[in-house]
Amino acid sequence: MGDSHMGLQARLMSQALRKLTSTISRTSTTLIFINQIRHKIGVMFGNPETTTGGLALKFYASVRLDIRRVENLKQGDVVYGARCRVKVVKNKLAPPYRQAMFDMIHGYGISKEGCLVDMGSESGIIEKSGSWFIYNGERIGQGRENAKATLRDNLVLAAAVEKALREKFLVAPGAAGPAVEDAAEEDGPVRPPCRRARGLRPKPTGS
Repeated sequence: MGDSHMGLQARLMSQALRKLTSTISRTSTTLIFINQIRHKIGVMFGNPETTTGGLALKFYASVRLDIRRVENLKQGDVVYGARCRVKVVKNKLAPPYRQAMFDMIHGYGISKEGCLVDMGSESGIIEKSGSWFIYNGERIGQGRENAKATLRDNLVLAAAVEKALREKFLVAPGAAGPAVEDAAEEDGPVRPPCRRARGLRPKPTGS
């Protein structure tokens, strides 16, 4: 305490991440860092918020998520959780800058049932008529909280909704889909990638 060393944490993070990168890749380990938000000094325009630890962590990270509380979840006057928004700030594995909402319940964690209700209603798998939520013609709850409670109590129904969502949004490995297969048949056999695109000269062909 009392002594300040300029950029000490940033230098340590840079050295550590250079050593950790190869080990993490070799062992297929997922390393999660939880950081804080600080404010830059003297910023007049733009976002003054930044994260501590220098720039090395931002560079080496494959995915960076900005998670913030939007509102408190209350039952009467008792706060039992928080509605959170997560924004993908950086993503090397998929398109970035996507946003999602989820419920964080105190003493429980992320509400999976809340995610099922939200994604189901947005995708049309769960219909909404007034304040009622309907799945396959059956009412599962009046209001979002009651629909969540129904899915929490009925595990078979929750599994059916989750399966429908996975079939709608996820493609099984190796399943290209009928549209892709039809296009491949029309275009003929798939040609190998051009060697020039990789910075190599094409092999000469005999006349």
